[in-house]
Amino acid sequence: MYLIDKFYMMHAIKLAKLGVFTTTPNPNVGCIIVNNKKIIGKGYHFKTGEPHAEINALKMAGKNAKGSTVYLTLEPCNYSNLTPSCCNELINAQIKRLVVATKDPNPKINGKGLELLHNQGIQITNNILPKKAQAINYGFFKRMRTGIPWIQLKLASSLDGKIALLNGNSKWISSKISRKDVQKLRAKSTAILSTSKTILKDNATLLVKWNKLNNYIKNIYPKKLLRQPIRIILDRLNKIKPTDKIILYPGKIFLVKLKYTFENWPDYVEQIIIPEINGYFNLKYLFKILGSKKINSILIEAGSILSGFLITYNLIDELIIYLTPKLLGNMALNLCNINKLINISNLPNFYFTNIKKIGPDIKLVLKPKSINSFIKKEI
Repeated sequence: MYLIDKFYMMHAIKLAKLGVFTTTPNPNVGCIIVNNKKIIGKGYHFKTGEPHAEINALKMAGKNAKGSTVYLTLEPCNYSNLTPSCCNELINAQIKRLVVATKDPNPKINGKGLELLHNQGIQITNNILPKKAQAINYGFFKRMRTGIPWIQLKLASSLDGKIALLNGNSKWISSKISRKDVQKLRAKSTAILSTSKTILKDNATLLVKWNKLNNYIKNIYPKKLLRQPIRIILDRLNKIKPTDKIILYPGKIFLVKLKYTFENWPDYVEQIIIPEINGYFNLKYLFKILGSKKINSILIEAGSILSGFLITYNLIDELIIYLTPKLLGNMALNLCNINKLINISNLPNFYFTNIKKIGPDIKLVLKPKSINSFIKKEI
């Protein structure tokens, strides 16, 4: 039975991945309904406010759902909000058994849905491929458990660990295919964060360029449904103005500042006031605020100063580096600025989770190994 459950759960997880560009702030969820060893229903959650995965699968199965086994990548909701309670729909469909990958970390649910179904006589099997199911919802799970989004730091580097020439010129270190891959990262993220310095230097918009996505993504993610991530700008010195290119493109923008500036900002620009510590924003406090705004994941694209700060204070969950076969030499800008490291045992320590050749470049994905012991104080 376990192998059969794994087989169908893998199908459900594959379905759930179809929603990775659109479901935020909701999780990605897939559902398979099986009766008499045949798949009679399939569904996945596409967008907040639209039917959940199990509702779509039940609609496909129809009356044949009676006496069936339902495979679900996340515990069903036990209450009505923007959509009806999925638990009630499963009960009404008279399913026989529910196989779930993992409990929902949302405190409103977290086991309550499974308890409700169990009390209605439905057989429950839990924890089938839980790590795989949680991996497609890393941001949702972290936000629900800690109140803080999943933080990814993306960098492009030469072989000698440089990100730009001394004059700031960095176009383009990485290849065209790597830059297309970054568009995929952006499209998956709830928000993208950068500094005013980086944005003004690159004349950046931080938008997803749909035409730069690969054909597979375009097929499951039509341009008319394109969701632009929230753009977050760290602007400690009030350099961003209403006339800047990034502001002229509509879409939710959080402008992070030390104090309000009363300029003619568009309605989609919201100023967030954050205190500073030691001459810099209190980013841990900022991430808490962003989590309260239902932001599951943040992709950070910035220079060596912010990158060094984030790594130094152990504020990232994942480091993504596009390593290009070029050498920029000594008179170039470092990958990240980290100062006063005097003991090799106390260095920031990462481990590789994925290494992939992408065109002429190599994409490295790493996670912090432990909290950096050279940090002596909380921020």
